Amino acid sequence: MKTMPKKKLTKTKNSPPRRLWRVFWRKLWQQRNWFSRIAIITVAVVIAFTAGMYGIAQWYINKHQNEPVKFGVTFIPDYARLLGVDPKETMQAMIDDLGIRHFRLVSYWKIHERYPDSYDFSELDWQFEMASKAGAKVSLAIGLRQPRWPECHEPDWVKGRPIEAWYPQLKEYMGEVIERYGDNPALESYQLENEFFMTVFGICPDHSRWRLEDEFDYVKEIDANTPVIISRSNNWLGLPLGGPRPDEFAISVYKRVWDKTFTKRYFEYPMPAWFYGALAGATELLTGKDMQIHELQAEAWLPEGYLMYNAPLSELYKSMNPERLKDRIKYGVDTGMRDIDLWGVEWWYQMKTKRGAPELWDTAKTELAKYQ
Repeated sequence: MKTMPKKKLTKTKNSPPRRLWRVFWRKLWQQRNWFSRIAIITVAVVIAFTAGMYGIAQWYINKHQNEPVKFGVTFIPDYARLLGVDPKETMQAMIDDLGIRHFRLVSYWKIHERYPDSYDFSELDWQFEMASKAGAKVSLAIGLRQPRWPECHEPDWVKGRPIEAWYPQLKEYMGEVIERYGDNPALESYQLENEFFMTVFGICPDHSRWRLEDEFDYVKEIDANTPVIISRSNNWLGLPLGGPRPDEFAISVYKRVWDKTFTKRYFEYPMPAWFYGALAGATELLTGKDMQIHELQAEAWLPEGYLMYNAPLSELYKSMNPERLKDRIKYGVDTGMRDIDLWGVEWWYQMKTKRGAPELWDTAKTELAKYQ
């Protein structure tokens, strides 16, 4: 008996993907006007783009899911003083009570070189000393633009001068900082020029890419062994295509803010946690470098006219309360990024010790203990 030869299995013209594609185009060109066609194409592109981002996010999250989560804090003594709490006491409480073992510290130019060629690093010295005694690691912000308003922290004696006059002096100051702390056992990394390209926020005299590239080369020339981190702002989609190429990237994550421009009300950014996982994943695929959260919003964002140190709890808790803080910490973990620095811990301490409201501090203590 003759047997029929087996047919080679091939995709037919009516395979499901091909049918869907043909139906899409048939529906598209059945539209009677270009507006409808453009609308359909736009929706299709948005769906495809979102699906692509989601896929990248899942790849990144799954790749890093077995790595330990490491929570740290940004700590700024000047901000603690503004809130009315003692900076040393605040930092020690972070170490002893919250178990913090990673600090992002600042090296404001205006603090450590108040007068030309006259350096006073005593304040930064005690922070490094406390971190070292606790076995904690430090990521040190360097450069002109560093965390907290007005973002750029130049001394009064350089304000208003052209960049040709102040930039060489900035580099000289940065060199003094690196020479002083580059060999400190607590130093883990530098963060160069916080959110450098965020031109819409802060008061800064310059955002030139050439300056960032030159500063990066300068830091590496002095200290080639310590990793350099460069950060971006939170909700922009851009990819790091230009120079310089740091050792690691960082991103800030702010979820609930006061919109002072249009709505005049609190606004919650709708991005799911995987949105930030997609940004981190795309960066890793493109550059081979990982990303961390260097500012996870954990303090209130107030309307104009209120001050953090005396605003009523009812207003403060509209943007950050214990339940929101618990959710925010989980949100940070759900992004897939494993190194997360919390923003606003000085405020929790002020709320606990000066305002009789320890709930934020206690909530954080409970949640952070899960990862330590």
